[in-house]
Amino acid sequence: QVQLQESGPGLVKPSQTLSLTCTVSGGSITTNAYYWIWIRQPPGKGLEWMGSIDSSGSTYYSPSLKSRTSISRDTSKNQFTLQLSSVTPEDTAVYYCARDIRLVLATKTIGSWGQGTQVTVSS
Repeated sequence: QVQLQESGPGLVKPSQTLSLTCTVSGGSITTNAYYWIWIRQPPGKGLEWMGSIDSSGSTYYSPSLKSRTSISRDTSKNQFTLQLSSVTPEDTAVYYCARDIRLVLATKTIGSWGQGTQVTVSS
């Protein structure tokens, strides 16, 4: 079965770039029909879809975040990455990677999810 694991720094300073990696096992990120997805949950708020990358490498972003967000992949490592630039304390959240047949994912009742990783933006 597919497993996803987020990794990256837990603390980022304002104005810097947040970078996270999702390592996938038990399935290939190049397999057709799946999207590979980044979602976040700020404290006290709901899940927010950030963006996705499909099996061919095409990317899709939330309009509210697209100017600051970049998703890429390394097929040789079966990994996909998130970069969020110019971060502020409002970007503090638990960040999740996930896989699903749907492009946009904002509920844990569907799809396969990583455990999430806490990222705090603070000076």
